[in-house]
Amino acid sequence: MDKLAGLEAFVQVVESAGFAAAAREMGLSRSTVNRLVIDLEDELGVQLLQRSTRRVSPTPTGLAFCDRARAILADLAEAEQAVAQLQAEPKGMLRVNAPMSFGTMELAPAIAQFAAQYPDLQIQLTLEDRQIDPIAEGYDLTLRIGTLPTAASLVAMQLARMPLLLCAAPNYLAEAGEPQSPADLKNHACLHYGQFATQPEWQLQGPDGPYRFQVSGPFCANNGEVLRDAAIAALGIVMLPRFIAAEALEQNQLQLVLPDYPPAPLELCAIYPVNRHLSVKVQRLTQFLRDRFGHNEVGADEQ
Repeated sequence: MDKLAGLEAFVQVVESAGFAAAAREMGLSRSTVNRLVIDLEDELGVQLLQRSTRRVSPTPTGLAFCDRARAILADLAEAEQAVAQLQAEPKGMLRVNAPMSFGTMELAPAIAQFAAQYPDLQIQLTLEDRQIDPIAEGYDLTLRIGTLPTAASLVAMQLARMPLLLCAAPNYLAEAGEPQSPADLKNHACLHYGQFATQPEWQLQGPDGPYRFQVSGPFCANNGEVLRDAAIAALGIVMLPRFIAAEALEQNQLQLVLPDYPPAPLELCAIYPVNRHLSVKVQRLTQFLRDRFGHNEVGADEQ
């Protein structure tokens, strides 16, 4: 049987308080509406309606089922409308949140190009390094560098790999000595992301497998550019995304440390509330960013 037609007929009978009125609303014959409801009852194995010569009313089971059926039909109608909107040009407000350094160095030119393609959009870009709640703070799309979140209320997808580099200023290494193995890092000042209370851990990938160890040092920050500048000032060894370290490496302000033991890469993630899944604005921007960053590792020379 056509369950969807049965659901529609059943709900309409309840709302119209009769088969004849429901048939008029649906543009069907009374017998067709009656047959759809009977087939639905047979399929479910329950009686949904009390029928008499004077009136039709839902049974207690039918009343409960009617509420669920209305929700299903409403969700379907909303999905159909959203899919239709995907064919339209995006317009209205689009609120985006991203990390500070990635936002200024990589996202800014990309988002400007996207905005030029869709002049009917109003894009509000907020850059900050703190962890946010996209739903509570009203963001349509959030970009984060790290691991994919698993909250049921959020959709998360990987856009690109984010390579990390271990580096330090040449004069720091000349004074402190250049590490020859991951074990040597325990004798060095390590500049880390976050707070002193978090007991940061670095992970390197070597010929014999991964190395995981806690690091310590005289300086920490919640921004990669700040950590880069601290490393240039010879405060210690730092682990940075390649796009932040690249220019300092080219200018010999920093040099690679333990190049045979690269850090485990992070992921550039797009995160949005589940109710934005069919938003044309969110889908267009997500696809644009995937096309922009997904083919290369972020910060690669060819980008």
